[in-house]
Amino acid sequence: MSLPFFYLEKIDPSAEIIYLIEETSKHVVQVLRMSINEELRLTDGKGNVYVAVIVDNDRKKCGVKIISKIFTPRPSDMKVIAISLVKNNTRFEWFLEKAAEIGVSEIMPLLCTRTEKQHFRLDRMKGILISAMLQSQQSWLPEIKPPQKFGAYIAGCNATQKFIAHCEDGEEKLFLRDAIKAGDNTSVVLIGPEGDFSKEEIAAAVNSNFIPVSLGRTRLRTETAGIVAAVMLCSG
Repeated sequence: MSLPFFYLEKIDPSAEIIYLIEETSKHVVQVLRMSINEELRLTDGKGNVYVAVIVDNDRKKCGVKIISKIFTPRPSDMKVIAISLVKNNTRFEWFLEKAAEIGVSEIMPLLCTRTEKQHFRLDRMKGILISAMLQSQQSWLPEIKPPQKFGAYIAGCNATQKFIAHCEDGEEKLFLRDAIKAGDNTSVVLIGPEGDFSKEEIAAAVNSNFIPVSLGRTRLRTETAGIVAAVMLCSG
């Protein structure tokens, strides 16, 4: 059975004792009922995984001592989903959780012409990503940034593979899985809001060298399209 796995943003492996935050301390001591000399794992979300032993089982400020470390380099092929916020916040949070578990490197929330949802709590979204990272036993925390306007994002996007998934007719689109080229690339897929991207946004993306792609034969909700795109990006 694997050791319990926790996140701590800043870890100094040279410190005599590292103190866990109160929420984690309570989980370790009260929920798991762990005691002095028992071992657990910690990650900072930057590829480092530490095995630590409990030296102070205070339920508010549990102290541990690092005994070993493993570093996993970040994958060279970065996978980015740039996706519109949606009206139902629960659906967007579901997308975040699943995208992190699948292995997406970065999520970029977009504000598009037809985006209805404007409120965004970065701290809550990061917390969901942390939980998903731990659940899926990963050591790299997916990056999430404050929402950005569509035009500004595509203008500054320098990914090596750039795709836009939209539902407009009038052109034959590649299936995303077939369009992705293997290799050490940074790949980004744009996913539109409920109601899709506007024609102007699609044209602007194409002018910025985004390749129009299809995610399948059915019309998908925003968050479902994000998951389908994530699976295709990360399974290559």
